Amino acid sequence: MSVLMRDEAQTRAQLIDVHRYTVALDLTTGDETFESRAAIHFTARAAGDTFVELKPALLRSVTLDGQPLDPAGLDENRLALPGLTVGEHELLVDATMRYSRTGEGMHRFTDPTDGETYVYTQLFLEDVQRVFAAFDQPDLKAVFDLTVTAPDGWTVLGNGIATDQGEGRWTLATTPPISTYLVAVAAGPWHSVRTEHAGLPFGIHCRRSLAPHLDIDADEIFAITRACYDRYHEKFEEPYPFDSYDQAFVPEFNAGAMENPGLVTFRDEFVYRSAVTDTERQTRAMVIAHEMAHMWFGDLVTLTWWDDIWLNESFAEYMGYQTLTEATRHTETWVAFGIDRKSWGYDADQRPSTHPVAPDPGSVPDTAAAMLNFDGISYAKGASALRQLVAWLGEKDFLAGINTHFARHKFGNATLADFIDSLAASTDRDVHRWAERWLRTTGVDTLTSTVTNANGGGSGNAVGANGNGSENGWTLHVTQQGDRPHRIAVGAYDRDLVDPGRLAPRDRFEIDIPAQDGPTVRPGRRPDLVVLNDGDLGYAKIRLDDRSWTTALDCLSGIPEPLTRAVVWNAARDMVRDGELAPTAYLEAARTHLPHESDLAVVQGVLGFAATQIADRYLAPDDRPAALAGLTAICRALIRRTEDGNAPGLRLTAVRHFISAATQPDGIQDWLRSESVPGGPELDPELRWRILYRLAVLGAVDDSAITDELARDPSATGREGAARCRAALPDGDAKAAAWERMFLTDDLSNHLFTATAQGFWQPEQSDLVRKYVPRFYTDAVELAERRGPAIAEFAGRHAFPVHAVDPESLRLGEECLNGPDILPALRRKLTDQLDDLRRALRVREG
Repeated sequence: MSVLMRDEAQTRAQLIDVHRYTVALDLTTGDETFESRAAIHFTARAAGDTFVELKPALLRSVTLDGQPLDPAGLDENRLALPGLTVGEHELLVDATMRYSRTGEGMHRFTDPTDGETYVYTQLFLEDVQRVFAAFDQPDLKAVFDLTVTAPDGWTVLGNGIATDQGEGRWTLATTPPISTYLVAVAAGPWHSVRTEHAGLPFGIHCRRSLAPHLDIDADEIFAITRACYDRYHEKFEEPYPFDSYDQAFVPEFNAGAMENPGLVTFRDEFVYRSAVTDTERQTRAMVIAHEMAHMWFGDLVTLTWWDDIWLNESFAEYMGYQTLTEATRHTETWVAFGIDRKSWGYDADQRPSTHPVAPDPGSVPDTAAAMLNFDGISYAKGASALRQLVAWLGEKDFLAGINTHFARHKFGNATLADFIDSLAASTDRDVHRWAERWLRTTGVDTLTSTVTNANGGGSGNAVGANGNGSENGWTLHVTQQGDRPHRIAVGAYDRDLVDPGRLAPRDRFEIDIPAQDGPTVRPGRRPDLVVLNDGDLGYAKIRLDDRSWTTALDCLSGIPEPLTRAVVWNAARDMVRDGELAPTAYLEAARTHLPHESDLAVVQGVLGFAATQIADRYLAPDDRPAALAGLTAICRALIRRTEDGNAPGLRLTAVRHFISAATQPDGIQDWLRSESVPGGPELDPELRWRILYRLAVLGAVDDSAITDELARDPSATGREGAARCRAALPDGDAKAAAWERMFLTDDLSNHLFTATAQGFWQPEQSDLVRKYVPRFYTDAVELAERRGPAIAEFAGRHAFPVHAVDPESLRLGEECLNGPDILPALRRKLTDQLDDLRRALRVREG
């Protein structure tokens, strides 16, 4: 397939102006293909040649201005349109298109629970051409008129209000001008819940087998949706620009959600079949808020080319967290961002594949390169940068600039320069220089604090008669590795006189880095703990002074604010990754403080890092059992602490992690047999599959037990659970069968591929799977070439042998990267995985 080059897109945008697409889709012609007819009305500004994109199973006919073109002229995905004259043109394309099983184009799914079938589009970034012919680039916006013929009993959803014309024919209301990648259709026997808000129809939709679960949460989902909608209308002067707001929870979705105008699609794991924690509900709410923000930033005003994808994602990420905090009961969302989401950005920004938040246009020369930038930098780092911008600029001026941007570019396209100009019009600060320092650079700054007595005595650990140093004041000096400007808060804390395990806040103040007036001097004795970036408004790694770090290790769970605790935990995490703190010291801190931690996001973040990085990768295999024993001890303490039922989310988190860290099968086998954890919770499908998965890893179940569980839960999630468990069995034949399903056949859907890959590699089974490590580097390359970028990304993420932390695995990976013909999506994932492998080796050697 030919990717679209940036210069080709620029040339085409200069030549033509696209006005309208009239598209007819027929979904009644079989299980493998559907019919697609598109009429494209466009103007040529000058005489010349161009092309339209299409990936058909069969191209029946093409007509340009009433004259037929030879379908044999289709070259890969490009159909040449030669000899255009100045003026209006009409292109008619009649084709048969293939359904997808990889979440690209028109994805088709049959629910194993009831046999019902659903289809939906995912057209980002260049997959509209899998559904109908199009000039597939974001700055050739047009209006769209769609009709869909669907089987009896189906409902059709789209960007505009859908009308049932009878006999299976549906029409979708004409859209405002939108980009091709934002066109959306979802069809099937949906279960729908509808309401109205602010004069607009709102709807939520899922497959029928999930109807009872959606009905339980419908009020909550609508409440979040309404609250965000109202809050955005308080912030934005431009009203919501589309005629309805539907949210469809669709099966086997590749991402978390997609911001199609008027029809946001979500992965249907957000329709909870089993018990979840409040942080998981908060995550769903944040995704709702994030996608709604895109209706303005991304849909109303769209990037001109993919180098500015951060203008979509960073803005929606920042606005989603901030709006959820302001407008809903989820007032601590920035804790989850700090402990979980932000680390995604920090990690990505320290790899060789890092890139600026706003990369230079030359570094995104085509659509294949653009796909690689949907990462922790475009989302988490970009959102952190915007949070810094708001702290520096002030929210009033920031929102004024945003509203100027919407007014200038609504229903059009814009660039970074346009965005910065809009902000600059609302402030006297040098926003252009800020953008150069924050958006055009790479890497993470490190800020290190040194605390001394104000009179110059001591090294930060000097102690006076009162045990806390001089009363004449104390001085904070910050050393910066890096050169970005930062505005951060500093928190000063003292040990509680009654309970030395708790800390009392004494002082909180803001500083600018680099400092303009030298070190900061504050009154009073030296605090026991000084925390840079208190409140987590900055984007930087921090290092505490020695005495503060000692206090933190003693009193981390006694810090009053969860966001400050998250900052300190992140500092510990970064120190482990950078080889400055032993992994066992992190585990000891977790064992000391997590049993007393009340914030779910902090507990989940710390346990997640301890399990997946420290126990699974950073410690040598001989040390892993002790690490797992430490994790189960933490979980037991949390389970005991929650016996009164007052913290069900904390208890559920502890139970989940206990299961995943179990080294002996007996206890969790008893839970499975009794269908309950003593004192609760009862085992729902998620917990049953989690236990069965761990038992499979430990060799305590066989295939028949997996088959029995699948009969009990024959849902799509059950099929994924069974695939994960079968791949995890410590049996040579099971491993061979799983490998064949992943790499030697092409019939696994995206989600079943992922589940199988997740089960395959297990640290406990390193000897059994050793021979597959070199095979990965050959088979993954061939798989990516056959099945395309979505499966390539999943293979690089989930099927990579992360447990194999040894020089030979690194050598094999580097040899693979030096070879030719690796699909860019796989090359990027391998580059990142191998950098993480090098880091793990350094930590082990440390």
